[in-house]
Amino acid sequence: MKRREFVKQSSVAATGLALSPALLHHRSSVEKTVKIGFIGTGLRGRNHINNILDLPHVECPAICDIAPAAIAASQELFQKKNRPLPKVYDQGDYAYREMLEKEALDGVIIATPWRWHTRMCIDSMEAGVYVGTEVSGAFSIEECWELVETHERSGTHLMFLENVCYRRDVMAVLNMVRDGIFGELLHCRGGYLHDLRQIKFNDGEGGLAYGSGAWGEAVWRTEHSLRRNGELYPTHGLGPVATMLDINRGNRLTSISSFATKSASLQHFIKNHPDGGPDHPYGKQNWQLGDVVTSTINTAQGQTIILTHDTNTPRPYSLGFRVQGVQGLIDFDYGTRRIYVEGKSDPHRWEEAKTWLDQYDHPLWRRFEQEAVGAGHGGMDFFLDRAFVESVRAGIAPVLDVYDAAVLRVITPLSEASIRQGGQVQDIPDFTRGKWLQRQPIFGLGEL
Repeated sequence: MKRREFVKQSSVAATGLALSPALLHHRSSVEKTVKIGFIGTGLRGRNHINNILDLPHVECPAICDIAPAAIAASQELFQKKNRPLPKVYDQGDYAYREMLEKEALDGVIIATPWRWHTRMCIDSMEAGVYVGTEVSGAFSIEECWELVETHERSGTHLMFLENVCYRRDVMAVLNMVRDGIFGELLHCRGGYLHDLRQIKFNDGEGGLAYGSGAWGEAVWRTEHSLRRNGELYPTHGLGPVATMLDINRGNRLTSISSFATKSASLQHFIKNHPDGGPDHPYGKQNWQLGDVVTSTINTAQGQTIILTHDTNTPRPYSLGFRVQGVQGLIDFDYGTRRIYVEGKSDPHRWEEAKTWLDQYDHPLWRRFEQEAVGAGHGGMDFFLDRAFVESVRAGIAPVLDVYDAAVLRVITPLSEASIRQGGQVQDIPDFTRGKWLQRQPIFGLGEL
């Protein structure tokens, strides 16, 4: 039997086994060595490489990127950690397909520009290689269905690498929700509020540039602000509250309505940049992305979620989380952590949330706190990459699966459509086709 067919049939069998919650949370007792490849080795891809090279019983035989500087930097990581240099695939945009065909990979992590995510995920699943894909919004409803249908047809799993779900305070609040601290949930908020102006315009030396000849994400990410208007990066804010609301596992997202402010902040930034000015050509372009995009999402259980996207304005970084129920609420982020619990807090007064967060600190963080030091994004990336490797090793469905990927990513095209139609409500597809009614919550309930 060809390896690809063997992997596909084995994955189908694993899909059936993984329906058992006990097996799904099981960490393999057999320390089988797994082979992980990487498609995209820019800054984010190298963060994954750095973490995974530190995990036991993992080999990384191959990497793929078309940028020589990214390949060179990745090879330095392998050398620094005394690991064998990987085989490099770098001949053109589709070199990754050659890697999937020639290398006996158990898993692959995709960390490329957004437009490539769906195509690469589909090709990897069809090759029988367990996929871990970096976060992004989709470009259409249809491509989200393609991901789901490819998984169901091939039996190959996909893990959506939403690292904020593993943030320490997020996991503590998840424990609080499950312990009933806030009572029945009513409302949540989250978002991506991050000043990206220096990332969207960057020539590598602080200069004003985007597109070809620019540096880092300015090569590709800025173009989305020029051409698109919507919730372009929904999953950091929505992913964590989705686990708290049991989305796709007893609950689901049903509809969304979105609005956007005018676009003015990028023009202001360009006008006042040392390399810019009132006559700079960038300032005369018709930037489509509204400076603040606000979406209201409804769930099947009658909760609402407010999601905010704000990457053009000057501001400190924030994801702006709020979780609110019939017995109280918590606002938490790096700058604000306050809580009110009826019967526990002084009436009508906010309480500092630290004591609560410490009390409900997740067992994963207590166990692996030291290992997570230096892993990226305050340590959350350690848990993310560890969960991916352990899922690949055990051949089980991930805790953030293809159905989660589809519903979180579809927010982007639906928000674009809603804004074009003056905020008209858009129905959110049920990518589980009704299985959400029986699927059980699993995130944060076991080893992974």
